[in-house]
Amino acid sequence: MLEIVLLAMVAAFLGLRLYSVLGRRAEHEEESIPQRFDGADNAPSVPSAVNAPQVAATPVARMPELAGVMPAVERGIREIAAADNKFELASFVDGARGAYRMILEAFWSGDRETLRDLCDDSVYAGFAAAIDAREAAGETLENTLIRIEETRIHSASLDGRIARIAVLFVADIAAVTRDSAGHVVAGSLDDAIESRDVWTFSRNVTARDPNWVLEETDEG
Repeated sequence: MLEIVLLAMVAAFLGLRLYSVLGRRAEHEEESIPQRFDGADNAPSVPSAVNAPQVAATPVARMPELAGVMPAVERGIREIAAADNKFELASFVDGARGAYRMILEAFWSGDRETLRDLCDDSVYAGFAAAIDAREAAGETLENTLIRIEETRIHSASLDGRIARIAVLFVADIAAVTRDSAGHVVAGSLDDAIESRDVWTFSRNVTARDPNWVLEETDEG
């Protein structure tokens, strides 16, 4: 009788553990799939709303993704994870790759609505001004993101309630600019060039809104 009771207790414990992992992940997937910060860079149907990863919390003490990173970066990531128990670094990096592709393609095509969703006010204003100037000149971009060679956390910090993570993207991009008559005035689709960008994403960790936005762009 005692053995049966013990087995029942063990089964109940394992059931609770499975629910805490699989159940919470299922809830996350139902809520966050239509959001924007969730999806690898090679997914063409990534939606236009960026969502912070909503996955089962990773204990701050166990983050294998931090192996080999600079101490300052590790400290920042741990502070963010401690402040937001839904944060998961691996999912964030995957989402950042997807957002990088989405923002570039939105800028190239002049999609202001998507840029408005993905960027803060200052970054959006810069993109919008560049699109306005391009359209006034009658020029169009025919750019293609060939591949993202590298994605690496460049810096991470928690400033009060604001989490900031800067990501280095090394990518191959084929770029062509055409005039109003369709003639190529710059670039070539046959020769991809390497682009190194450091983009900083930010989020209020106490806000109910799970979205991260692009706060700053720089060259790597």
